[in-house]
Amino acid sequence: MPQHAPLIIDIAGLSLSKIDRQRLKHPLVGGIILFARNWQDRAQLAALCRDIKKLRRDLLICVDHEGGRVQRFKTDGFTHLPPMRALGKMWLDDGKSPAGGGAMRASNAASACGFVLGAELRACGVDLSFTPVLDLDFGASSVIGDRAFGRDPRVVSVLAKSLMHGLLQSGMANCGKHFPGHGFVKADSHTDIPLDPRSLKAILAEDAAPYGWLNSVLASVMPAHVIYPKVDARPAGFSSKWLNDILRAQLGFGGAIFSDDLSMAGARLIDGQQVSYAQAAVAALGAGCDMVLLCNQSLASSEGGGRAVDELIDGLTQAQLKGIWQPQEASEERRLALLPRVPGPDWDALMVQPDYMHALGLVP
Repeated sequence: MPQHAPLIIDIAGLSLSKIDRQRLKHPLVGGIILFARNWQDRAQLAALCRDIKKLRRDLLICVDHEGGRVQRFKTDGFTHLPPMRALGKMWLDDGKSPAGGGAMRASNAASACGFVLGAELRACGVDLSFTPVLDLDFGASSVIGDRAFGRDPRVVSVLAKSLMHGLLQSGMANCGKHFPGHGFVKADSHTDIPLDPRSLKAILAEDAAPYGWLNSVLASVMPAHVIYPKVDARPAGFSSKWLNDILRAQLGFGGAIFSDDLSMAGARLIDGQQVSYAQAAVAALGAGCDMVLLCNQSLASSEGGGRAVDELIDGLTQAQLKGIWQPQEASEERRLALLPRVPGPDWDALMVQPDYMHALGLVP
């Protein structure tokens, strides 16, 4: 039977508890996502990441660290990165001479942001940041807003590719989100189930265009918990039509697909039915996701103090035993491909590295 560790889970505190260690050792668990609550300072973060890797070298340590208001670690030397909208505005500020100078400065700044972002995280032991945001800023979505580079899919694609180039220089993979696009809808999929009424033709012409243009450099993709009823009744992350027929077959994407957080409201109602976390995971994996995330369920303040994580692990185990879900070897290969190829830099050495110092000077 092929190996496949599709579950990305979280922990409550600054270090691993006994139950955290048990969960992370489970063969169905493939990674961990960190939050600001898991951060005290660089020494603590580095120690936490070392402990995780001591349990299993193959565990993927992830974080949402984009810049702007979505940056989990902001103190003890971490560079405050701008929201991506700042790079889009730099692109549009063409200046007097030479023509296109604003675009070139923005492209350089995006690469610098990607390199600084990736290098600082990797120096602390983090493997992957869920960035860049490829959503378009239609001016309607408060949850996306200034996280987007801009409104024009061409500008978004070029700046995202520049940022991914910087990530690559730092030794980090990338994750484009939220396929096919979260920027048009006003509702927040954390708390609601957004509906985007547009046609497939309209979405492919704008929101989804970056995924096709960037299919050779995107390492992973995270779909939106948004329903596009003219395409499928299911949210994109639970839709084989969106993930297999459109993202993979039509747009040519070959990397890993992560579900967005299964605890979000947009993931809890499928085909009009309330579902458990395990049912949501099976649905997402069956639709074409390689990995699924469950966040903010390990907290003592949450219902059951982590019971949902155990229910997810147990539920997927039962689904496998009953043949409802089967591990996919290709999915495991995609997960492992996201791990860095070489160890991260030493922080103090990074601080005086010429490439890093040069990039710092380009960060807006």
